[in-house]
Amino acid sequence: MEVGLGGKYDATNVVQEPIVCGITSLGYDHMEILGNTLGEIAGEKAGIFKDRVPAFTVTQPEEAMHVLEEKASKLNVPLQVARPLDAKLLNGLTLGLEGEHQFLNAGLAVALCSTWLKRTGHVGDTHFDQTGALREQFVKGLTNASLQGRAQIVTDRHFKSEQLNELVFFLDGAHSLESMEVCARWFSLAIKENNPNQTLFRQQPNNPKSSHEVVKMQHVERGFQRKSAPILLFNCLTVRDPQLLLPRLMETCADHGVYFKKALFVPSLSVYNKVGSQASTLSDSQVDLSWQFNLQGVWENLMQSNKGKITDIVSEELKDDMEMSASNCEHSAVFSSLPMVIKWLRDRAQQNQSVRFQVLVTGSLHLVGDVLKLVKK
Repeated sequence: MEVGLGGKYDATNVVQEPIVCGITSLGYDHMEILGNTLGEIAGEKAGIFKDRVPAFTVTQPEEAMHVLEEKASKLNVPLQVARPLDAKLLNGLTLGLEGEHQFLNAGLAVALCSTWLKRTGHVGDTHFDQTGALREQFVKGLTNASLQGRAQIVTDRHFKSEQLNELVFFLDGAHSLESMEVCARWFSLAIKENNPNQTLFRQQPNNPKSSHEVVKMQHVERGFQRKSAPILLFNCLTVRDPQLLLPRLMETCADHGVYFKKALFVPSLSVYNKVGSQASTLSDSQVDLSWQFNLQGVWENLMQSNKGKITDIVSEELKDDMEMSASNCEHSAVFSSLPMVIKWLRDRAQQNQSVRFQVLVTGSLHLVGDVLKLVKK
């Protein structure tokens, strides 16, 4: 059972005698509920510990680990730190989930599953077979794992010609400082893989996995080199701090030589006045864009302060036809609705077929889910 925010007030605490508990990497998230320091957050997260029930975590910052160990000691909880999974144990296969940080999660998953199996009498004392290799069922689970909206690459199917592949969405619902850095690193590496030799990322049919099949294509025109136009599509909840998230995103991408040609800010679709049969979405004219204008202001200030470091950012292909936007600045634009953004991106891709538009969608899982819904129609 996966927790919501985790912690002493989490709904999963109705299970008073779980078999085993696990706590993943802790960071500064949901601070309005969990606390303002890593120690306070760890103290809340440790609320899922139960008397004498074994627990696992991954390597944590010292402040957080100290609190977890203290809480575990008070409840006689045998707390262990799971090691990151050794890639060699996958027999040449790769994890189903993208990103180096997933080896931490995989190591924790193996520890939790192995402990659950042992404590419920399903297997012997180890998750390794007699040869020292990871059991086949574990390898299968780790390599087939899928999680939509995290390090997921989706080619827009709106265009008839798949070979041109002008518009690609890179989706990751990162919304904390730590996950934003991981997201930026993944995107920076992924778009570079997406360019040489006309590499095409093709989503496997009927498979929502974040991993992808890579199909190399040679364009019919010899020597044809398509330009890359990285674009940011961003929104975050008002409880997040864009003054922290956006600089970390921009700086991490810049460290990898990736600079956004344009940042687009838009409210998520999945905002409702009421829950239930009376639920209704707001019309474009009713949408309050003050938060998006705030995000745009943060981005424009960042771009100005980095002007000396960043050159040739404004792309000619993105300068024109901004009538659809509610506010257009040199490096960014605000749109009142997501369908409008998708239409604008598709129009740009259609009119500039020598450019590959690579759109990073991040800041909110609500936004990522809404984009997936529209793009996969």
